[in-house]
Amino acid sequence: MGNITLAILGSIGYGNNLGKKGTSTDITLYNLKKDEDTVTLIEPTRYPERLAPLFYACALATKALVVVDEINAAFGEQLVMLQCSNIKGGYFVLRNYVPKEKIEPLIKGTSLENFEFIDDDPNQIREKLLFDAANQKMTDTKQVGSVPVDHAFNVKGVGVVVLGIVVNGLISKHAVLNVLPSAKTAQIRSIQKHDDEFNIASEGDRVGLALKNVAVEDLDRGIVLTNDPQIKTSNKLSSKTSLVKYWQIPLKQGMIMHIGHWTQFITAKVDEMVETDDPKHPSLILTLDKPLVYLPGDKAVLMYLEGVKLRVAGTIELQ
Repeated sequence: MGNITLAILGSIGYGNNLGKKGTSTDITLYNLKKDEDTVTLIEPTRYPERLAPLFYACALATKALVVVDEINAAFGEQLVMLQCSNIKGGYFVLRNYVPKEKIEPLIKGTSLENFEFIDDDPNQIREKLLFDAANQKMTDTKQVGSVPVDHAFNVKGVGVVVLGIVVNGLISKHAVLNVLPSAKTAQIRSIQKHDDEFNIASEGDRVGLALKNVAVEDLDRGIVLTNDPQIKTSNKLSSKTSLVKYWQIPLKQGMIMHIGHWTQFITAKVDEMVETDDPKHPSLILTLDKPLVYLPGDKAVLMYLEGVKLRVAGTIELQ
């Protein structure tokens, strides 16, 4: 069984052409399934008026489908978010006579230059996505895992259920998971993947977890369920920053930024900025309004919501 998660950007509602609509809030999820192969599609429903949905869609995805109706500031911001989210595979669908030659210079030298240009044909796209899912190989064999929560609710007769994606390792039925950044724990009663029951879920799987020993009020988006001992939490970061080449706003002490990692979107204040020989790589000391949960060595997206044409500043290294 293979699974991929795909961000659909540029045309809200395009996912209706490709999969069955599921949960819809500020992001909308669609499901596509053939035999044992599945595709999870995520659209940032409230973007561009809010940046967070774009971040969530890209942070949870391994690939992207970008529908291009015109080249504007939102399209540019989407490209920057994809690059900062380390999305290396995907597709461009060009409409309204937008030529390929207009896109290629914008992605040259970035992680997006290997994206494939494909026709606006939902049937062909579905087949291509299912083919990709069937050929997806599991890369993480750790016997522990992590699931950032994106939705949580009570189900009559079942109890507390959370939705999320296994971001590393694997999780198993009956496992006890830490509910970070709190001190609570929860036990997995059951695991569903695209409405089917399983005993194990591994990296990349979209899961619904029925939990016990925890309340739905303890499971806001951004909570991380994990039994990985390497996971850290901190509300103070001292980090090397990589600003994108288009970023023009000077970073300075007292600036209010946002840090995005997995399903966490956290307000952060710049306590100190230390310039280096490369102005695109300053060192920052940040205080967060709540702890960030992460694996050392991960990168997080640095954002500034007061930006006008571009709100994605770059990435920071998490130590």
